[in-house]
Amino acid sequence: MKWIHEQPEWPQFHWDDKALSAPLAQLRHQQGHLLGRMSHLGFSLQMETSLNTLTSDAVKSSAIEGEQLDREEVRSSIALQLGMDKGGHLPSSRHINGIVEVLLDATQAYQQPLTEERLCAWHSALFPSGFSGMTPIMVGMWRPPSAGAMQVISGAFGRRRVHFEAPDANRLPDEMAAFLDWFEHDGGLDPVLKAGVAHFWFITLHPFEDGNGRIARAIADMALARADATPQRFYSMSAQIEAERKHYYEQLERQQRGSLDITPWLSWFLACLGRAIASAEAALGAVLHKAKVWERLHLYTVNERQRLIMNRMMGDFEGYMNTSKYATMAKCSTDTALRDIGALVAWGVLVQNPAKGRSTSYRLVTAEELTTADVKEVVEDMAVLREWFQQQECSE
Repeated sequence: MKWIHEQPEWPQFHWDDKALSAPLAQLRHQQGHLLGRMSHLGFSLQMETSLNTLTSDAVKSSAIEGEQLDREEVRSSIALQLGMDKGGHLPSSRHINGIVEVLLDATQAYQQPLTEERLCAWHSALFPSGFSGMTPIMVGMWRPPSAGAMQVISGAFGRRRVHFEAPDANRLPDEMAAFLDWFEHDGGLDPVLKAGVAHFWFITLHPFEDGNGRIARAIADMALARADATPQRFYSMSAQIEAERKHYYEQLERQQRGSLDITPWLSWFLACLGRAIASAEAALGAVLHKAKVWERLHLYTVNERQRLIMNRMMGDFEGYMNTSKYATMAKCSTDTALRDIGALVAWGVLVQNPAKGRSTSYRLVTAEELTTADVKEVVEDMAVLREWFQQQECSE
């Protein structure tokens, strides 16, 4: 059996334009719709969304390779390198800073040419210690012949399965020169398709001893940034690939054992990217909801306890809020919690659930309720709140 790179016509990829035209058109429509929605947001919300996306990209791209990164540390590193004042930056390791530097160089400087020097700099940033785990590797250069055959394998010793074997190291200088020339100079190809071809081509060459998957995804992100014509990232291909990791590896192996007709790979790539954009659309709904809630709250004097609770309820909080939970989370008395909740209810950002008495609880207002509700006047008259408190005491 020949690997795809052993085919006589390698690397003359081809595909069925007719089969891909409809999915590509649909995907371009999705991209345009998402970018259009984002363009109507304020700059701060755009940057917040882009920060979240870049964080997911870095974390999930490493997770695909089995490496778990601290999300908050990654987020802090990205915010710091982008000059975003997020306050209380967490210290980040040299390793995480290197991963972030690669991602930001690929997306923020997407218009700059991709060169051998740039790829080698990315590789050096990914492995600043010169080790992959406990194994020393050659950093910032193509894998040398001394490294032996580069294989993707699985299974225990004696029952190992070879999923893929990369081209011989002696071929790499010419192979990579051809790839880089194509990436920068091949005209007329839609940049979304170029992202799919580049991802597959690079990862098949496997030019480095380690880190090829992460760099392949960074190259795809670079091509997608060119497709969007913006350095801001609002959808994460790496996050979607990580969610579909099994199918991702299956598609790669099937194509690397197949012909130079890469229509199946590109069909999967476009579909996966479409699902990534759909996920981003859903996430954008949460961002817009959060923005509307804070737009309402900006009409009032919100204390730090209320700010903390509202951020939690619009974040990873599960279930409903009640006075005891509020008091515990905000580190205050139940009386203070009741007053804070009363104000939030009166301001229209918390809604009391039907149950009364000891089962009294509250939920976050929905986006639809915020859209249809009239903006209330500022609640300064404590008599209004006092009446609400009395009602609660009677029901309990």
